[in-house]
Amino acid sequence: QVQLVESGGGLVQAGGSLRLSCVVSGSFFSLYDMGWYRQAPGKQRELVGTITTNRVTNYADSVKGRFAISRDNARNTVYLQMNSLKPEDTAVYYCNEVRGYFDWGQGTQVTVSS
Repeated sequence: QVQLVESGGGLVQAGGSLRLSCVVSGSFFSLYDMGWYRQAPGKQRELVGTITTNRVTNYADSVKGRFAISRDNARNTVYLQMNSLKPEDTAVYYCNEVRGYFDWGQGTQVTVSS
């Protein structure tokens, strides 16, 4: 069973940066298109961006130009580099296969203060 473990969140001031990591257990990580998602209090989970097996990335308009997704197949890890953070980026961040195929992990909390 695939497990997702997100880390790297924290409290940061507006304009700051964070790098999130998500380790995916199992032997077939390189075969999956992966996504980063977030859920703010009282809101539905939304897709932040995706990275394909060929490392093609795509982003929600709200984060385009500020966030960058990368992956390290040797470490079964997908990253989310977040720059120029805004208070509205405050949320719990999750990774998953792009269709949400795996059981969700615990996520990592990102809080951006103004």
